[in-house]
Amino acid sequence: MTGSDSDADADGTGNGGAAADDAAAADTAAVAADCDTVDVALDDLAEGVATVTISRPDARNALDATVREEFSSVLAVIDDDDAVRVVVVTGDAEGKAFVAGADVSEFRDRDAIDQREVSERPRIYERVAELSKPVIARINGHALGGGCELAQACDVRIASTRAKLGQPEINLGIIPGGGGTQRLPQIVGTGQAMRLILSGELIDADEAAEIGLVDEVYDPDELDDRVAELAGMMADKSLVALEFAKDAVRASGQLGLEDGIEYEAELFSQLFATADKDEGIAAFFEDRDPEWNDA
Repeated sequence: MTGSDSDADADGTGNGGAAADDAAAADTAAVAADCDTVDVALDDLAEGVATVTISRPDARNALDATVREEFSSVLAVIDDDDAVRVVVVTGDAEGKAFVAGADVSEFRDRDAIDQREVSERPRIYERVAELSKPVIARINGHALGGGCELAQACDVRIASTRAKLGQPEINLGIIPGGGGTQRLPQIVGTGQAMRLILSGELIDADEAAEIGLVDEVYDPDELDDRVAELAGMMADKSLVALEFAKDAVRASGQLGLEDGIEYEAELFSQLFATADKDEGIAAFFEDRDPEWNDA
């Protein structure tokens, strides 16, 4: 966040914040330019929105070591880029999938020790879940295995009617290893999670919406309009309020009710020390759009 001490640069022109934003945006663009399997588009859907596209079309956008490394690098710079307020994660359209799963070819020669090293946290799932900014999964096609787990790590999931989702790892003699056994029950309930994980069954987007695995479903030609609308609504909000709100909601899955309410109250109180709280209240009474300071 840009604090009051950083708003003025050394020559007193007061352009330090803008310069920092430009530098962060340059870092995001530079890291993205070095990636072979991850693309980043800034402000394509709405101002303040970064669209991160996993692009391995020949492998249906499956997650391999390169994707994981590049995706993590991109998210790290985006988290520090105050020009980015919302992140949309999706799959390359040519791959005809959101993410078809992990690259199973990497599993063939791994033993338990190898897999423990690969599973060291934070992985891409934790990086998405712990990002300070809202993350929307634009599920434009199949989201299977690790792809379904990646979608679960996002804050909101919007799917195309063409999408199918599931955890088919059981068919390989393994189980979900990217958080699916933990996040999926929180999202859809224990019974539905057991059904999907133990059977390996794939479900369509409409059924996924019925059980709560995705939040909304749209025809392919309407998907981008809805994602852009929702991402734009979020991007119009105070960056610090977005961060606190996401933190509070995420805590509900980790804390008991009483502790969660106490934590919410603490975050709520802390926001009363921000310039954005004053600006938001002033804008409300003056019947105008707020001009956020993000501090």
